[in-house]
Amino acid sequence: MDQYSGKNAVITGGGSGMGLAMAGLLVEGGARVVITGRSQATLDAALERLGGNAVAVRGDVASLADLDALADRVKDELGTVEALFVNAGVASLTPFESTTEEAYDELFAINVKGAYFTVQKLAPLLSAGAGVVLTTSIANAVGMPDTSVYAAGKAALRSMARSLSRELLSRGIRVNAISPGPIDTGVLENTMTAEAAERFKAERVAGNPMRRLGTTEETARAAAFLAFDATYTAGAELAVDGGATQL
Repeated sequence: MDQYSGKNAVITGGGSGMGLAMAGLLVEGGARVVITGRSQATLDAALERLGGNAVAVRGDVASLADLDALADRVKDELGTVEALFVNAGVASLTPFESTTEEAYDELFAINVKGAYFTVQKLAPLLSAGAGVVLTTSIANAVGMPDTSVYAAGKAALRSMARSLSRELLSRGIRVNAISPGPIDTGVLENTMTAEAAERFKAERVAGNPMRRLGTTEETARAAAFLAFDATYTAGAELAVDGGATQL
């Protein structure tokens, strides 16, 4: 399959979950991909799966120095870029009453500042007609307990999809967003007991119109559509949530 042959892409947070699924879809389609993440071990495992058309750059999107280094490496490896997937982020449940300043600052540093400056640093490498895709969340559209800081950050990304697209359209660059709902990324099993993870997923399935969790492959296809195929779409947010925010 060569749907993305000759295309270059950068995916932050590309070592696991939705980002890795995006990378896998693009590499399978013939693209060259640079992925980023904070864990070298996770990136190494991702490269074993992705093969020779992928390059991994370890770094933290909250660090502007790391983003400068990423931009330099992308320029050396790819030259110009047709798609930028701003996917890196952290999700932690922080009840309003017990949220600390440290927790607030960490979420905004990674999820908001990191996203903003990722686009700023890599924009000079984006070709005319390129697509930027931000990963938001249904949390920016519905009130969910224990997510006030996370949801506020994702709402900021929703706003960025509009404002940054307006800023970059003069260069022919579109900025859009995917808004995932309950996606089975495997992360729950790494952050809670198996029993708690199953209970959490069962609750999300019961409240979802499609009565199932989404897959990382489904989010990857939605992101790729916005980046490459939705050439008359700018500033939009595509819900990938089983209808949770629509029905």
